[in-house]
Amino acid sequence: MKKAKIYKPNKTAMQSGLGKTDKWVLEYESENPSTNPLMGWESSTDTYSVFKLEFSTKELAINYAKKKKIDFELIEPKKRKIVKKSYADNFLN
Repeated sequence: MKKAKIYKPNKTAMQSGLGKTDKWVLEYESENPSTNPLMGWESSTDTYSVFKLEFSTKELAINYAKKKKIDFELIEPKKRKIVKKSYADNFLN
């Protein structure tokens, strides 16, 4: 069966907030990607690589993968390190 990965997406560099990062995603890994000779883009004949299934919890994603007998890799989100910054700190050092 196809191999998939279950992960919680990170925020993009263009986001300041944490919108659209509360869902868990099941995404199939593409097999044998090839390079398009004309444009140089990566392409594949694998139609499963297009699917991204979203789940509200990690447990629902895992249960779905087990029910459908999908081999999966669970990628846990990393803990965010928040550094508090103050404008006044620029002038105190």
